[in-house]
Amino acid sequence: MTQTIDRTSPVPYYEQLYAILKGRIVDGEYPEGERLPSELELGRDFSLSRATVRQTLSTLESDGFAHRIPRRGFFAATPRQPSGWFVQDSAGFLESQIRHGRTGIDTEVVSAGIVTPEPRVRDALSLTAGSRAYVLERVRSLDGDLALFSTNWFPPEVGDEVAKAHDVLDGTASLNGALRAAGYVAHEAKRVVHAVGAPPEIAARLEVAPGHPLLRIRSQSWAADGRCFDYYETWVLTDTVALEMNAAAAAGANGAGS
Repeated sequence: MTQTIDRTSPVPYYEQLYAILKGRIVDGEYPEGERLPSELELGRDFSLSRATVRQTLSTLESDGFAHRIPRRGFFAATPRQPSGWFVQDSAGFLESQIRHGRTGIDTEVVSAGIVTPEPRVRDALSLTAGSRAYVLERVRSLDGDLALFSTNWFPPEVGDEVAKAHDVLDGTASLNGALRAAGYVAHEAKRVVHAVGAPPEIAARLEVAPGHPLLRIRSQSWAADGRCFDYYETWVLTDTVALEMNAAAAAGANGAGS
């Protein structure tokens, strides 16, 4: 495993640093319970901004390879058995599950091709009236149980790259990985989660009754130049896969909720 940041790679710096630190934890270079280098130390050693280092450490914590003690720093940890999909970072469902060591994930691509997007999709992608978009629809299963139905929409130029990713279209590879390889790296993302009843067309995909309770995630990803290159809607059966988030108390907080 490389121990340096590749400045020419399409892989975000925080993900490269994540791989380095995770490798050191797994290999025992940082034993469980040992304090990890500080944000300042990591930024100096790898010539990275504190914001990038902070994102790396937060992802390590989300994945169970570190835990934070306020005013003391981050400490190496052993991940617990994964049970859900961490939705506060940029990883998609497949990447998140693989990163946590989860297997038994199957993907069926329902459709892929050029469409005329509905107004909400056109607005999310900042497309002009009459523009076309590329759509990718997939059903995901976990250990044989239906888990979620996802629809991604892309501007035409991004869709051209997705259409070339045959391993994504046959359900065997990560969409995020293909996007990164094509130069589309999420600089910023927004995810909105609602509890909803399954519309008939979604219920049919997930083999549940219309109105069955689901969580719907709507997500936009923007490149560094401010262009939205991916908008998706995912409908999740949370009795199969839970959505997980980590919350850390700020320094001086008493932990009370409201």
